[in-house]
Amino acid sequence: MESCSSLRSFSVTLKPPLLNSARVFAITHSSWRRKRASFQVSAISFQKYIHFAVNETKRQTQLVPSPLQEKIDGKSELQMLSFQAPKIRLLRSLCIETEAMQVLDFNVFPEPEFDVPIFCANFFSTTSINIVVLDLNPLHDVISQRDYKERYYKSLMPLGLKYAELLPWGGKLTSESLKFFSPIVIWTRFTPSELKNDVLYSAFTDYYKAWLKLIKHAVAETDVSQIMSNREAQHRYLTWRAEKDPGHGVLKKLIGETMAKELLRSFIFNGIDELGSTTFLDYFPEYRCEDGAINEKRSIVGKSFENRPWDTKGEFIDKNS
Repeated sequence: MESCSSLRSFSVTLKPPLLNSARVFAITHSSWRRKRASFQVSAISFQKYIHFAVNETKRQTQLVPSPLQEKIDGKSELQMLSFQAPKIRLLRSLCIETEAMQVLDFNVFPEPEFDVPIFCANFFSTTSINIVVLDLNPLHDVISQRDYKERYYKSLMPLGLKYAELLPWGGKLTSESLKFFSPIVIWTRFTPSELKNDVLYSAFTDYYKAWLKLIKHAVAETDVSQIMSNREAQHRYLTWRAEKDPGHGVLKKLIGETMAKELLRSFIFNGIDELGSTTFLDYFPEYRCEDGAINEKRSIVGKSFENRPWDTKGEFIDKNS
């Protein structure tokens, strides 16, 4: 892993993203009082994860807060951070804290001139369970495009194997979702404990440092067709997650369906309207119902992976075929 001092040499200035002004998402205190009675305080807080990412980025950038940073008053907090910079189209964080749960949704998207993977950390925690997805999501298919996999993941396999052993595979993952994950993905579930929480934090910091190293060394693409391919790949990723991300239900319960949809499109998956116009059903026609609506099922193929489908070299192994 590259030292912090060498990471500092990648010096850029982060600017507020060119997005529409964010709405202040307000929830009345009384609505939370009705729900808090049966809640227990969660065993983990993700604030230190955000603090680490921001501070680590400050080692090589000058962060400028954007107007999209909002906070809900009261016992429940929904906090948003958003920045952009040369090479970085969007760095954004959504953190939800209630007395029942903690949620972290943290992504960093490269500019279309770079095919660097997307940094992704999606964590959900209660006193009884932690559900974790941590990955450098591939921009392009790592199964069919071997050169892409070799370029970005070959050197990271030891890191992935280390945490795959400490944080075992979390069970069934649909074949459709798998297309957006890399051979080093950490998909796990575990009962919270001090040891496991420390391992998760260590994984987050190591993966984030690895991503910073990739973006530091990334060279801008000049071929227009490749830039368009990168743009479309990122748009396809955002379109999938905006429609099928399992965290939607949490947001709907917190702020209502209408406001949740607005937040998903304008902030969490910002870029859907800016990077392209292709629709979900254009990308994924297998989800089209007879009436033209989108099938709400997460999987149409009905195929899932109970165990990690990559070997120690990062080769895809389909035991279900």
